[in-house]
Amino acid sequence: MSIRVTDKQVAIAEKFVQKAHSNGGLAPIDLEKFWEDNKIATSNPFGQDIPQMPFGASCTSECVYDELGVKEDQGRYGRDLEWRLSLNKAYNDKSEKIIGRRFLSEARPDPNRPHYPGTKALHDIFEMKNVWHDQSWWLMKGAETVDELCALLDRVDKRLENLREFLLPPNWDDEKEKLMATGIKPSQYRGQRGPVTFAMSMFGVEGIIFLIMDHPDIAARLRDAILNVMLGMAQLFEEEAGYTRETAPRGFGFSDDNCAMLNAEMYEFFGYPIVKGIWDYCSPDPNNSRYQHSDSDMAHIVPVLAKCNLTGVNFGPPVMYDHIRKYMPNAVVHGVLAPFTYSRNEEVDIVAELLRDHEMSYEKRGIVFATAGSVNNGSRLTGMRLIMAAIQEFGRYDR
Repeated sequence: MSIRVTDKQVAIAEKFVQKAHSNGGLAPIDLEKFWEDNKIATSNPFGQDIPQMPFGASCTSECVYDELGVKEDQGRYGRDLEWRLSLNKAYNDKSEKIIGRRFLSEARPDPNRPHYPGTKALHDIFEMKNVWHDQSWWLMKGAETVDELCALLDRVDKRLENLREFLLPPNWDDEKEKLMATGIKPSQYRGQRGPVTFAMSMFGVEGIIFLIMDHPDIAARLRDAILNVMLGMAQLFEEEAGYTRETAPRGFGFSDDNCAMLNAEMYEFFGYPIVKGIWDYCSPDPNNSRYQHSDSDMAHIVPVLAKCNLTGVNFGPPVMYDHIRKYMPNAVVHGVLAPFTYSRNEEVDIVAELLRDHEMSYEKRGIVFATAGSVNNGSRLTGMRLIMAAIQEFGRYDR
């Protein structure tokens, strides 16, 4: 059952779904008008003159498997070019008929396209292996005991003295000279697995909780090390691209599901100083992007995060629009459709959740109807069209 939907919203949703099924399973919609209006709406979700509630729940490459009746294999999808392109084309042929757009790339990568050599990342500095397992990448622990963690932090301090030497490969300068001459700058460091999730990957969920409780001085040292390394990385890649503080691109985004594992006091001690320090550096102006995704029930963290004046959020399904808006008046809320409602194709609940979010946000706006988390395999193109049609039917602002 969906969260906080009313009987009236369910009744309206049931009638709308019945209408869609009487039309061969395809909800009636003016596709051309929808996409035109959505372009206007998504350009300014807070706008008082936008025509409709913005839509952001587009299906992704993760959805090709159930849609096409193919066994899920993200590993093969990533490495087998011919298979990936064949799936993308078949999926696009279907999506063009149902929602009027081809979303997945069918272009072959250019092997001769110039690019920078690979660099190391934050997890390398903290000696964490990145392992592919069960259809996803997982960061493995960097330390098991408090003594091992302290020794690791000693080594991190040494690396921090010369991040450039540690992060950049031996051929970096030669490749950089050639690429910069053609106007191709190195990518900037503007996104990161959030500090609590990163730390709990490094030292375990219980490990970080007990570290904060039993060894707050060491927890503070770990916190400061993560922040200092991240700041060093941001500065390094700005300098490598020839930017100054004034000319560097602004904005930073975190993905921190595990922030929900700490209570508000613990988060304010450990996670908040890191995100604040990074946003102060990378997003110093009010209109600079300060974005956080936390696909978890972290409503108790919202008041703490709010002190950073976020501009965009995507939180777990139980964290409703009204709670977010109470503390974050300037954040565009990307949600709050439960991902499992979408991926299980629970059509009545999908529409009921849209009605709930539209009514809740009608006055203050600033919402994009999207999943509170990832769009997962099982989410169907007919479900996507159902949402779009429901927005066109119930989610208008110009009536």
